[in-house]
Amino acid sequence: MFSRDVLAIDAESVATEISETIREQVLGALKRRGVVVGLSGGVDSSVVAALVTRALGKERVLGLFMPERDSSDEALRLGTLLSKHLGIATVLENIGPALKALGCYDRQTEAIRKVVPGYGEGWKCKLTLPSIIDSNRLNVFQLTTEAPDGATTTSRLPHDAYLQLVAATNYKQRVRKMTEYYHADRLHYAVAGTPNRLEYDQGFFVKQGDGAADFKPIAHLYKTQVYALALHLGVPTEIRSRPPSTDTFSLPQTQEEFYFSLPYDRMDLCLYAYNHGIASAEVAQALALRVEQVDRVFKDIVQKRRATTYLHARPLLVRPVPEV
Repeated sequence: MFSRDVLAIDAESVATEISETIREQVLGALKRRGVVVGLSGGVDSSVVAALVTRALGKERVLGLFMPERDSSDEALRLGTLLSKHLGIATVLENIGPALKALGCYDRQTEAIRKVVPGYGEGWKCKLTLPSIIDSNRLNVFQLTTEAPDGATTTSRLPHDAYLQLVAATNYKQRVRKMTEYYHADRLHYAVAGTPNRLEYDQGFFVKQGDGAADFKPIAHLYKTQVYALALHLGVPTEIRSRPPSTDTFSLPQTQEEFYFSLPYDRMDLCLYAYNHGIASAEVAQALALRVEQVDRVFKDIVQKRRATTYLHARPLLVRPVPEV
């Protein structure tokens, strides 16, 4: 009988396996002296930091804080809490000036003004998707803006404006990754990736941004399992109780409303069920959903995989180079 228990893990066994693999990959296959981890204050980066610290020792781990204009204060505070808990060295890199010089913020504003002409200094924004279990749902992103006086509006973006806003925002993940590799190169360290299985499978990352890494130690674990590891590894309660957030746009935004359109615990179970060929009727009963709602989730899983296949793809060659 399908139930939430399918995602239960022996946390110590999983942590030991991952730690041993990290040692083999970093010190052996990659031949690097340690690991750089970008710390966001979220559970995924915290668990990865805890695992590499367990695997290599705190003296071989560097945590990076990379705030910018739109980052929440909570991200830095919780990241600092985690680094002190683990006893690892950290570096603070404010990437805001680099993003401004690259035109990230101006390009965002230009895109938003195509639908909200008055958008500018003191305004905030975010992108959202409607709930996937809503039968009237249109699977299109909507822009929510907040004026300096607190008034909010929600608008549907034309395709060109949406693409420009996303492209400009993706500068943030790519500048962060460049910064991680700077410190990795100077220390002869490897860069750790932090996606969980839900994010990795469904393409919730930026190519050559947070999708770039030398190794990804939790990409096989569902988000629910990452939380179980966080508890076992002693990740501070404040981090474990924080809702999954993108911390990308200036308005607070959860991963659910931005991309998955369903709470991670339900999304995990739907993905597991789809991967294992479990009937939607059985899933619906376990999750207190209707069969047609689960069918919509299954369909969305397939669509997201299809739409984000290129994120996992290697560069295409005219002819293979067998020597490499």
